[in-house]
Amino acid sequence: MIEPKRIAVLCNYELLPERVGGMDYFFWKFDSECKANGIEVHWFFPNQSDHGAYDALTIFDSRYESVENYFLNFCKTKKNKYTHIITHFIELCTPFFYKIKQFSTAKIITIDHNPRPLSGYPLKKRIEKRIKGILFSRYIEVFVGVSDYTKSEIIRDFGSVVKKKTLTIYNGVVFEDILQRMDRNTVHPTFLTASHLRESKGIQDLIAAVALLPAEIKKAVKIDLYGDGPYKSILIQKMKQYNVVSCFNFMGSSPNLKALFSNYDYMLQPTHMECFSLSILESLAANVPVITTNVGGNEEVIVSGKNGYIYKAKDIFALKDILEALYLGHKKIETNTKTLIEECFSLTAMVDHHLALVLPNKS
Repeated sequence: MIEPKRIAVLCNYELLPERVGGMDYFFWKFDSECKANGIEVHWFFPNQSDHGAYDALTIFDSRYESVENYFLNFCKTKKNKYTHIITHFIELCTPFFYKIKQFSTAKIITIDHNPRPLSGYPLKKRIEKRIKGILFSRYIEVFVGVSDYTKSEIIRDFGSVVKKKTLTIYNGVVFEDILQRMDRNTVHPTFLTASHLRESKGIQDLIAAVALLPAEIKKAVKIDLYGDGPYKSILIQKMKQYNVVSCFNFMGSSPNLKALFSNYDYMLQPTHMECFSLSILESLAANVPVITTNVGGNEEVIVSGKNGYIYKAKDIFALKDILEALYLGHKKIETNTKTLIEECFSLTAMVDHHLALVLPNKS
């Protein structure tokens, strides 16, 4: 087998200095490990940036046009030959993969980070995905889900034809860089959320749940909301509607969120859609338990009662009960949440598993 020397990584992922998350750290470390193993990596993003370690990457940016179309034109113009082509945040099983194979013999590996709707796709879209699986999955050598949930959904979407070439590689975090909370308040705990502000993240459910709390708790509870997005104005309206504006603080986006988790006792993630949340992992690594929903891969990392609590998505009454019990000290998590996850969900393990896709003989 010819040792791979050059790979292309396509990422429909905007590089933002004010939003540095787990995937940024993965990209940096993966590039470094590839170079250490004699592999040249070309990165294709929507935009250019040199924040963090991006100045060390060889980046070609599409200037916010389609990354897929830019890559196809780039390859036709530059005549670059790649042994592997890896995609992140790119739609699976589209004509794009067929087009690549018309001029490249590269092994194509697709990483699926995309959450599915809580009630599933409509029938028309399910049929379309199954047809795309039949037509285009043959051009993809490996499908990777970031959780067992995602792996199952890939097979559900595209059919049994992809089953034998679909696997799971969990997301991971840099444990050493995350500050740990040493003492957790067992009564009157502090809370945060950390997510893009859009409807699917379920912050509106949290607002409704807080509105159900007893008056004495509502007067005192404080929840800091980290993140920004198009749904912010609607959330503000809902806070006013439920008369709970004083319970919430909008903190905006933070480039160093993982250093802030340790300022809180619990993280709340009332999401309706999830693949496998890096925010959950970072919170747990900071010894901050997580209260979240039973969607996506959440139950693959949260053990209810040990490192957090799981409730049914959209069940505002269940969320209210958990919040009330935690605030009054009737419920509490006493274990160090880092120890339950650090062996399985480290960034080093994540990078090693991804590197093994292009260097299968690497131990």
